Amino acid sequence: MSSPPTLERRRRPLARSFRLGLFVAAVLGNATGLFAWQQVQHERRIDLEDVTSRSYALAQQLSARVSQALELPEEEARESLEGRLEGYRRLLGYAVFRADGRMVGAGTAMFDFARETEDASRAAMLSQQELVRVTRAAGARIHILAKPVPPAGTPAGALVVVHDVSYLDDRATARFSQYAFWILIETLLAIALVVGSTWLAYERPLSKLADWMRRLRVDNVAEAPPGLPTGQLRSESDRLAASFRAARSTGRALSEAAVHVEQVWTRDRLRAHAIASLGEANQLIVVSNREPYMHRRQDGKPRLMVPAGGLVTALDPVLEACGGLWIAHGAGEADRETADAAGRLTVPPGDPRYTLRRVWLTREEEQGYYYGLANEGLWPLCHLAHERPIFRVEDWEQYVRVNRRFADTVLEEAGASGAVILVQDYHLALLPRMLKSTRPDLRVGLFWHVPWPNPEAFRICPWAVEILDGMLGADLVGFHLQQYGNNFLDTVDRTIESRVDRDHFAVELRGSRTAVRPFPISVQPWVERNVPRDQELAGQIAAVREQHQLGDAFIAVGVDRIDYTKGLPERFRACERLLQLYPQYRGRFTLVQLGAPSRTHIPRYREYLDHLEALADEINWKYQTDRWKPIRFLIGHHDADTVYTYLHMAPMCIVSSLHDGMNLVAKEYVAAQAGGSGVLVLSEFAGASRELVDALIVNPYDIEQFAEAIRRGIEMPATERFARMQRMNAQIEANNIYRWAGNLLSELSRTQPSNVVSTTGS
Repeated sequence: MSSPPTLERRRRPLARSFRLGLFVAAVLGNATGLFAWQQVQHERRIDLEDVTSRSYALAQQLSARVSQALELPEEEARESLEGRLEGYRRLLGYAVFRADGRMVGAGTAMFDFARETEDASRAAMLSQQELVRVTRAAGARIHILAKPVPPAGTPAGALVVVHDVSYLDDRATARFSQYAFWILIETLLAIALVVGSTWLAYERPLSKLADWMRRLRVDNVAEAPPGLPTGQLRSESDRLAASFRAARSTGRALSEAAVHVEQVWTRDRLRAHAIASLGEANQLIVVSNREPYMHRRQDGKPRLMVPAGGLVTALDPVLEACGGLWIAHGAGEADRETADAAGRLTVPPGDPRYTLRRVWLTREEEQGYYYGLANEGLWPLCHLAHERPIFRVEDWEQYVRVNRRFADTVLEEAGASGAVILVQDYHLALLPRMLKSTRPDLRVGLFWHVPWPNPEAFRICPWAVEILDGMLGADLVGFHLQQYGNNFLDTVDRTIESRVDRDHFAVELRGSRTAVRPFPISVQPWVERNVPRDQELAGQIAAVREQHQLGDAFIAVGVDRIDYTKGLPERFRACERLLQLYPQYRGRFTLVQLGAPSRTHIPRYREYLDHLEALADEINWKYQTDRWKPIRFLIGHHDADTVYTYLHMAPMCIVSSLHDGMNLVAKEYVAAQAGGSGVLVLSEFAGASRELVDALIVNPYDIEQFAEAIRRGIEMPATERFARMQRMNAQIEANNIYRWAGNLLSELSRTQPSNVVSTTGS
């Protein structure tokens, strides 16, 4: 029979367990409730964005017809539009207005919303811009898109597309109710589990352990410690009573584990390495044209978005790990109002790790420097993808002016103390020399993210000498591949008077020395990013399959900016050829192509997008059924969650670049398939093919070989798929973005900044 003191000692741990259970349940309930609310709002925003995208597509389809109708007299205009303005399901319909506000015609359901549609059309014509509104009218919540017709110049009228989005509120309420039910169940289970498990796994075993330790201390008993359910606690208890040999063996195992951990590059290791490498120059400054976070205006409010592209994907985790400053062009229309007077703000939002400094450019500067020389001149010149470079003297003048603007900003931010400057890409080729001519003490590195062509090709550029001289102001110039570094040295050797040291891969020019090195860029592990996991991920995959009627088809995914270097027509044609040669895959294979619109101010890119849409429609028309299409071409800016969902779910990824410096999509897919068995079909002209040798390497110009590679990937045995993917995943894990940055900083720290001489070109 237990004595009262003993009974009291047993009650106290049970009460502690119950209080702990309540505390854990409260924290868990609040956290999951907040997460559920945010998730519901996030899903509602996605639903609303889908409606907006659908409205844009519908308006685009009808714009030509409306434009023709507005040129006709009233009755003829109505007759030409008759039957085309009615809606179906959640599309309430269309309305067409003339420039003076008179309605030409409207769907039957639209008359309940006459005032709202009239106001929207008037505002769209007045601003000469497309307008999106979500409002409540006639007892319903409606989504309105008003589009001036024609879209450019003085509008002749406006087309209004109206959707009923009341169902989104109902859907959000239902989702949150479902979440609330499971949160309640989760909370009750948490209380029961915490109380029971704490008592069984913690309180009672610790009580026995304390008694054993007391007897070991007082009586020096030789018995083993009591059975403990916790492996670590049992291990530590065993060590306390073990022999010297067991202790020495344990120490040796711990040492081996420490060596293994040291071989893996992590965010913390990069941070420590950066501090050691930077030394007294303890400020790291990254300079690029593209900013890592931009603000666009939507529904009258600033909305954060992450621009597409490998540069941002690669460098954002580096700055998050090391801290410092990122200087970039503020290109978002709401960028100014989200930064301070100097253009600074801390990022990422909600968890600030470094400072972003935005540089403001005029429209003329952006047109000449970015769309002109950089993307109509240097981009096609470097990629050699059958696109003629265009060089204009006025673009060059803007390019020099903008590079000087960036140089002034860097010098302002660097201050009197030293700094390490990492200049990014072909937009800022003149910047290293400009910086060094003013501050020789700065340590400057330039990383060229695109290929470097052969000397004969590069010498086409009228300002080849000035560009090379600007680049050679850097202490270190990095490329993805040794091949590009060799091309660069050959170009320097044939273009400017300098000493090329091929034994040490360096160039000496007017007393300064520039090292040239390969640094194959890589990606951040997905596990470090806030992407969907487990049930949430499974739910998103199920939603994607249902939304696009993918069913149980074999999915091949492509994720690209819409650029002529990515080989998208070749990819579409290879899928078409697969279906021609192997009819058994009709209805069973689908290419899902995520395409981010890029450089749409350049006519060549707009024409290219139109060509891709027409090609996808042509192939789909040949083979599609009621519930299946061979190609799903999803045009838009897709966030990281969406990209990860597709990369994780797809058993195949296709990268068909015609010429690419690296192509990080290939590596992102491998990282998303950690533990999986996806198949990567990879162009031999992408830099990633040099590292990911277990991919199915193809020549994207050879459509027959391309189609056969897709077939082989579909039919590849599961064991082979798994083995190939695991080898590629080990390569990506060992050579992640932190190792890339660490190697770059190590090499830059070994260079010796020297005095440089400014040139006329800079």
